[in-house]
Amino acid sequence: MTAYTVVACLLVAQLTSARNDAPCQRSKWNNGYDTFIRRHLPPGTPTSLDQNQWEKFIKGLGGCNRPTQSFLQPSELQKVKSVCSRGGGKVLKDNLCISKQPFTFVTVRSEQGTCGIRSVREETKHLILACEVLENQCVPVHFEGNPTDKKPSNNARDCSDPQSRGHAPTFTIAPLWLFGVVCIFNGLWILNFI
Repeated sequence: MTAYTVVACLLVAQLTSARNDAPCQRSKWNNGYDTFIRRHLPPGTPTSLDQNQWEKFIKGLGGCNRPTQSFLQPSELQKVKSVCSRGGGKVLKDNLCISKQPFTFVTVRSEQGTCGIRSVREETKHLILACEVLENQCVPVHFEGNPTDKKPSNNARDCSDPQSRGHAPTFTIAPLWLFGVVCIFNGLWILNFI
């Protein structure tokens, strides 16, 4: 029984370490930026709202398994990357930054697995992006939905590259990670008495 408790605690600790608790920290996922580009700024992104064009495009990407997808124009790559910088974004929570300026992008909703398009809609909202450091640069690794049309807070810290912060990154312990460590020590303590 105690061994199961230790294993469960280790799993909880492992799950909590998958995402950084602040933007612009070293990424734990080396392919995050490439996946972000492939999913949200791929070459050949249609400029129209024609459902037939989008269906053909998404089939070509092999993206029929994602029922909701958002696309930005590849020509806006530098502007999108700037959300992860002091000039372009504010900290929202955890490793998420919200853009200081709104972006226009296309959201495509389809039938999962079939690529049958239900809707193609142009939206203008502030982007919410997970920003992490890869190859010494803070870059977007995830596009987070913004269904309530959140705006950046003027009181929030700017997102920034660690090189421009002027200080070393701080180490914080996530509550669930701490719980995992406590579980391990409790499990080891119990094993000493068995």
